[in-house]
Amino acid sequence: MKYMSNGDVTGLTVAVVGLGYVGLPTALALSDAGATVIGIDSSPARLRAIARGAVDLLPLHHAQLACASAGDRFRLTPDATAVGTADAVVICVPTPVDARREPDLTALAAACASVVEHAVPGQLIVLTSTSYVGTTRDLLVEPLAARGLTVDEDVYVAFAPERIDPGNEHHTPERTPRLVGGAGPHSTRAAAALLAPTASLVRTVADPETAEMAKLWENTYRAVNIALANELADACHSLGLAPVPVIEAAATKPYGFMPFYPGPGVGGHCIPCDPHYLLWQLGKVRQPAPLVATALAANSGRPARITERALDLLAENAVPARGARVLLIGVAYKEGVADVRESPALEILAGLAAAGADVAYCDPLVPSLRTGAGPLDHVPDPHTRAWDLVVLNTVHAVHDLTWLRAADAPPVLDTRQRGPVAPRPAPAAEVTA
Repeated sequence: MKYMSNGDVTGLTVAVVGLGYVGLPTALALSDAGATVIGIDSSPARLRAIARGAVDLLPLHHAQLACASAGDRFRLTPDATAVGTADAVVICVPTPVDARREPDLTALAAACASVVEHAVPGQLIVLTSTSYVGTTRDLLVEPLAARGLTVDEDVYVAFAPERIDPGNEHHTPERTPRLVGGAGPHSTRAAAALLAPTASLVRTVADPETAEMAKLWENTYRAVNIALANELADACHSLGLAPVPVIEAAATKPYGFMPFYPGPGVGGHCIPCDPHYLLWQLGKVRQPAPLVATALAANSGRPARITERALDLLAENAVPARGARVLLIGVAYKEGVADVRESPALEILAGLAAAGADVAYCDPLVPSLRTGAGPLDHVPDPHTRAWDLVVLNTVHAVHDLTWLRAADAPPVLDTRQRGPVAPRPAPAAEVTA
């Protein structure tokens, strides 16, 4: 491929396949660094939303999108054959799990097959989507070899797992280190050079498998510690203690401890999904991972636990569940984003509705929502209505909760157990999802 010096991508054409929460910021970072970017997505609706700027991005990335859209080095297309015109291809498609919590590789397999079909000699292909250990070889290296293209000689292949924290301006990709594991030394160097301007630094590892496992390890670590935080928070509650002051006290230790905070469950596109890729693969080789399995089960059961607490609180206030007016504050899976994928709020709303409650929600970032309780619309002025219970699920910076401090305010269930109602959420750096 074309020579890149010190991460200078000027003059390169890079195709980014998949323009979701990972692909779009990646495409904008490469464009901002000087590359000509071809953004490829199979969804015409997504492409139209990007063209309008109607996408969930940090202000910094909205500015990058406006700048890129005004120039001639940023093109959007649904045409997968466009990868054949690029010097480098970056694959950023979703890797969810199915109803059985097993990997759903439909989008990833299709994207990789298309890239392999249209790959050209001299091209660099970088996979960023989280998947099982061996994915890069199974879906890229071996199919390219079957086409007669020798990896690390004719074409270059690497795995560089995404590290994107949506809605967190302190952890933008440009401020975050990046891992790169190539299928050979030339592939590693090429991928590291391509991604250098999009990260704070690039750490190379021995091979794609090391990078794949590192990504699974990162998110499995978080899943296990979130489960532990919730369990110990419940223990604090039973002992008459507020968990957050206990966590903050423990966090004064400068070594051997990282604070994780309790919450209503896990949501989004990483923690509820990625560890299941590891469990699925370990199951195939009959390698037990009981600690991980137990943590994932605990996280999955957390929304039901919150629902039980809400019903208990209604009962304590002599309010029958049937007909009770319950408001959920925030339905996105984390603060500062409009993403409801895998959000615990969906299960909490459905559970309360199944018990007969009249449920509603307030989330300015999510105007409407489909739930097990049916379609719901955001309540813009909750302080003007009477509620039997308010559940603090995800508190965005735009939420004004001062009305919940009034003497006649309804009972409040704080799923993150932060104590007195505050007008703003805890810092985004706190890990809750």
